[in-house]
Amino acid sequence: MIKIMADSTCDLSKEIIDNYNIGVAPLNIIIKGKSYKDKIDIQPDEFYKVQRSLDKNPTTSMPSPEEYLKIIDRAVKDGYTEILCICMSSGTSGSYQSAVIAKDYYYENNKDSNIKIHVVDSLSMSHGSGWLIVKSDELLEEGYSFDQIIEFNENHKTRVKHFLCVDDLDNLIKSGRLTNVSALIGKVLRVKPIMSMKNGKGAIVSKVRGKNKALNYYIDEFTRRVDKDITDFIIIGYTTDINIASNLQEKIKKETDFDGEIYIMQMGAAVGTHVGSGGLSMFFVEKEKMKDGLLKNKIRTIKEKRLQK
Repeated sequence: MIKIMADSTCDLSKEIIDNYNIGVAPLNIIIKGKSYKDKIDIQPDEFYKVQRSLDKNPTTSMPSPEEYLKIIDRAVKDGYTEILCICMSSGTSGSYQSAVIAKDYYYENNKDSNIKIHVVDSLSMSHGSGWLIVKSDELLEEGYSFDQIIEFNENHKTRVKHFLCVDDLDNLIKSGRLTNVSALIGKVLRVKPIMSMKNGKGAIVSKVRGKNKALNYYIDEFTRRVDKDITDFIIIGYTTDINIASNLQEKIKKETDFDGEIYIMQMGAAVGTHVGSGGLSMFFVEKEKMKDGLLKNKIRTIKEKRLQK
């Protein structure tokens, strides 16, 4: 029996978590010195309402190894013999390392155990790791072995494509996810930075003006990049505005030939701490050897810095 576990930044819906019996280790959200467990002590809508009223942005901390150990121990007691843990990118959090420590601790204290545990560094944020988790559960239902599911994750994790844009740049500035120069230009010109992931960390790949152009960018890049053989579902994420997520869903249905499932799921407090209100994301698997316009962006950033001198 195979157990799949994750940290709470996977941002999967309760329905999916319950349906696939996914073990989730919660991150901690610190608001005014008080700690809350993501999606246990504080729910997304509640968090975003509180966040808007704060002068200082909340912070987050990774799940402790003990949180992962609880899930491992429970899984073993329930008869699982193979455990796959898919974590958020090690480039943005210590969650992956915490899971590795838990795995090592389990083996140190159960030297005769025949339990197999594998931890995946997804190199993803939010529904990026969530995409791998849902796909792993699908493969499990199709009869794939533990080793085959591991191989899929390790071979395809770098091709899970992220796009993220936000309405309000303030939280990205406060959390250090966006440079002050880029943020200033964005505010003055009303430019929406579109971010993706590079080597496990966030990177701006484009800048557009307005929501409609952001949606068009998503559609254009999806059409150009999507690996149709692997992408049988898309995940659209949002923080506070489900309507914009629904608009993107309808746009995909009308303007592309994609006929798979399109999930809409809310980003939780751990991710929302950095993204803030108005966040819109999209996740799918892209073709091999696709590249972003990162070099162009670097040149643009240099020019922006010169404008500020």
